[in-house]
Amino acid sequence: MRSLPISLWAFIICLTLAGCATSQPVLTNKWSTSVSQSPVFRQNHTGFALYDLAKQETVAEYQSDRYFTPASNTKLFTFYAGLCLLPDSVPALRYVTRGDSLLFWGTGDPSLLHPDMPSNKVIPFLKNGSKKLYFYPQNYVGERFGAGWSWSEYEEYYQAELSGLPLFGNVVRFSNKTVSPRLFRDSLQSATWREKFKISRSEYGNRFYSQGWPDKTFVEDIPYRVLPALLAQLLADTLKKPVALLPKLPAMGAFQTLYGLAADTLYRRMLQLSDNMLAEQILLMCAAQLDSSNAGFDSQKGIDYMKQKHLADLPDEPIWKDGSGLSRYNLFTPRSIVKLLQKIYEKMPQEQLFNTLAIGGKAGTIRSQYKTNEPFVFAKSGTLANNYSLSGYLRTKSNKILIFSFMNSNFTRSSGEIRREVERILTEIREQY
Repeated sequence: MRSLPISLWAFIICLTLAGCATSQPVLTNKWSTSVSQSPVFRQNHTGFALYDLAKQETVAEYQSDRYFTPASNTKLFTFYAGLCLLPDSVPALRYVTRGDSLLFWGTGDPSLLHPDMPSNKVIPFLKNGSKKLYFYPQNYVGERFGAGWSWSEYEEYYQAELSGLPLFGNVVRFSNKTVSPRLFRDSLQSATWREKFKISRSEYGNRFYSQGWPDKTFVEDIPYRVLPALLAQLLADTLKKPVALLPKLPAMGAFQTLYGLAADTLYRRMLQLSDNMLAEQILLMCAAQLDSSNAGFDSQKGIDYMKQKHLADLPDEPIWKDGSGLSRYNLFTPRSIVKLLQKIYEKMPQEQLFNTLAIGGKAGTIRSQYKTNEPFVFAKSGTLANNYSLSGYLRTKSNKILIFSFMNSNFTRSSGEIRREVERILTEIREQY
């Protein structure tokens, strides 16, 4: 056989080195093999990364450099943004006084009059003062929905509209006995009767329709259409005093900030119950913190800042489009989520952090899984149709703390089967690592 020319050998060597440079190192062990050879994951896309905090090294991975739809794992990015940008007590309101008038505007704080949140200082502050009230509603400059949301789901409780000053969680709560806010109590009309009960809303207005009516007790939340005049009306009805709209903020120097709930209260509910409305508004509060001149804020400003200032060292650039994970435009890799969880771990004491997340067998979206005498999984789940992710911290029987990210996309099996297989593998790691 004739020898190959030196130039051809050089070309082959360059190709080999280039391939080595771009391929992800593969850590093959029984856990990465359990993932890669699982018959449950056979037809879907799966990514996995496992990191030992004490050793500060990745100990198992499978396709951890691939991008997946994260669903509510996106809330981990929002959580980290809050830890980086928000104080311990969240800014609830900004205001300035001018003579006999109080001019005020929102910061994105979602807790004001929220039906499931503790009361804060805003209502007493506005109600008990003697000044005339003027509300400026135009500081939020984004759209009513996030990028990539399904606009046909405008009447679903999990897709409340975004706003600078949310009131009542931006939903109307209907039950057998009450309608809250009470301003909507006469807005419900009967539609064609159907056997399956449902309350609907017109897309661009606040007309609500009931189809049938159940005999048993029920509570249903339907987002209302956020309009400036409606917000002023809701405030006036609550405060029992006039609230006028302010079309433009006057030139001003310093403004004041009224602080509200402990940020931990919002984070815990957002992460344990996977509350989309809180997640979106926390991200907006982060953006508002950057808006020191009151020029206006939206979610993208907060995302861009976080990516540039706090997330530039992730292994793979996050494709991050909203605060909650409702958007299918979001794309993250398992190894980047693991790196994010390392950053979060450095920001908050361990036990406080673990009690803020969903706790296996005990609290939140994974309370019916990972049932043991001592909880060992502290994580955030993420579910959209055909997508399921779980990322967080795992405490082994030998008391080691591991960080993991398990991401599954494009499956046609039931999500329950995927969840159970994730649980099986993580439980095996807990027992054997």
